[in-house]
Amino acid sequence: MRSSVPMAQSGSSVELQDMTRQLYAELKGLAATLRRQHQVGDTLNTTALVGEAYLKLRHSGGWESRQHFLRVAAHAIRQVLVDEARYWLTAKRQGASSAVSLDDQHDVGEAASDEFLVNLDQALTQLEAFNPRLAALVECRYFAGYSDDDITALLDITERTLRRDWVKAKAWLHHVLGEEIH
Repeated sequence: MRSSVPMAQSGSSVELQDMTRQLYAELKGLAATLRRQHQVGDTLNTTALVGEAYLKLRHSGGWESRQHFLRVAAHAIRQVLVDEARYWLTAKRQGASSAVSLDDQHDVGEAASDEFLVNLDQALTQLEAFNPRLAALVECRYFAGYSDDDITALLDITERTLRRDWVKAKAWLHHVLGEEIH
C-alpha cells in the first residue's frame, strides 16, 4: 500500500481529486475487502463505497501527508459503513410488522453484522475520548483494512507498540462489546 505520492499544498477540492486519483486503486481494493468483511449489502458496491467516502472527504483538506490522507480516508470509510448499517437496521425495524422467516439466515446475519458495526462505532467513539491512538488503530485495521506496516507508518509508531496497542484495544472492546474483535 506504500507508494510515493506527492502532496498538494492548497487544501482545495483539486487536492482531493489529485489524491483520490493517485490512490484510487488502493481505495477501491480496500473497499472491496471491506465489503466482503462487513457483509455490506448490494446497494453499496465497491465503487459506491469509494464514492461515498470521497463525498465525506471533500469537506476535509489540507492533508499534511499521504499518511494523513489515508487516516482521514479510513475515518470516512468507517462513517460510510456505519451509516449504511444504521440505515439497514432502521429499515428492518420499520418493516418488523411483516412476516419474517426464521430460515432466512442471510437477513439474520446481516442484521447482526449491522448491529455490530453500529455498536463498534459507538465503542470506538468512547475509546477515542480517552485513548485516541487505540481508536485510530482499530479504525485503521478494522474499518480500513490497512496492514500492520501501513498502520505503523500512518500512526508513526513502532511494530512493537502496534502489537501492544492492538492487544489493549481488543481487550477494551471485548470488555465493552462482549464480543471478540479479530
